[in-house]
Amino acid sequence: MAEHGPKTLRRGWTTGACAAAAAKAAYHALLHDEFLDPVVITLPRGETPAFPLAQEALQPDQASCGIIKDAGDDPDVTHGALVIASVRKASFGAGVSFKAGKGVGTITKPGLPLPPGEPAINPKPRQIISEALQEVAAAAGVSADVEVEISIPGGELLAEKTLNGRLGIVGGLSVLGTTGIVRPFSCAAWIASIHRGVDVARAQGLTHVAAATGATSENVLRSIYPALPESAYLDMGDFAGGLLKYLRHHPVERLSLAGGVAKLTKLAQGALDLHSARSQVDFRALAQLMAASGASAELVARTQDANTVKEVSDFAHQNGVELGAVIARQAKRAVHHVLRSDHVSVEVIVVDRDGTRLGFAGWDDAP
Repeated sequence: MAEHGPKTLRRGWTTGACAAAAAKAAYHALLHDEFLDPVVITLPRGETPAFPLAQEALQPDQASCGIIKDAGDDPDVTHGALVIASVRKASFGAGVSFKAGKGVGTITKPGLPLPPGEPAINPKPRQIISEALQEVAAAAGVSADVEVEISIPGGELLAEKTLNGRLGIVGGLSVLGTTGIVRPFSCAAWIASIHRGVDVARAQGLTHVAAATGATSENVLRSIYPALPESAYLDMGDFAGGLLKYLRHHPVERLSLAGGVAKLTKLAQGALDLHSARSQVDFRALAQLMAASGASAELVARTQDANTVKEVSDFAHQNGVELGAVIARQAKRAVHHVLRSDHVSVEVIVVDRDGTRLGFAGWDDAP
């Protein structure tokens, strides 16, 4: 049988790139009474993708175009969404202004790249949209003085699958994308959301943030700190490195970090991307932690031959071995190694799938 190499993953286009193409086609129609289809835009790195129109409408004072977002092989919640740009002429000298249409959120908290009250259309997409409009205006010999309204039908529901609510973005999705290109499984959007979460917490003057690898570990943190505001909670997911490296340069006073035993075992072993496809547990190293926990030679040997961390955790618990506490302490050391600072006090909590606390390493300044 012939062997086949790994499938090449197909790249896609960001919401911002789709919005820029839709806006360009709409503005061209407003000036020339005809739609560009497909419409070609130039992205920040020089790429010139072409987008087919899925929807178009022309009125005397407004033109609208819609483009179906194709995120390629990336698991993007907005893949297949219709991104609509409506362009209206503005007074001379007004320049390009932006408005959030249905399904696009509005910023309500400080700490994001735009102030509260602004449409959640990030600065780089605004730049890409503006440059596309200016290209049309220059070709027509006019000034690009327009209002651009971006809409994403169904965006309110899609936004529930994102971090927008936690970041204080209400009413829908954010229009994102720094390069215009979605690279499959780059996870850049998630990491960017973590960074914005830190920014929002700092802008609100919070001195304590709580990061979790998933819903179960976050619920544990919420049970411990019920008074922490929503902005203090960071959905770290698998991206420990994305969080910790950002905190190195944008510190807060206290960091509570909670996660499942398998993911925090990987963190304890120095992994910063905790996804199962991108890092694995070293069971020989885990066996050394078992030995440090006071486990018998038999349990240490079983650890080396184990299939999963849960299996190890279960028989450690059954034999009274405090493996979770050792993992928590080792993970805390790994966190400080990345932070490279004594200005952030850290605690680490290890939990199982049911939310039971298996181990704890307390605050640096605890007595």
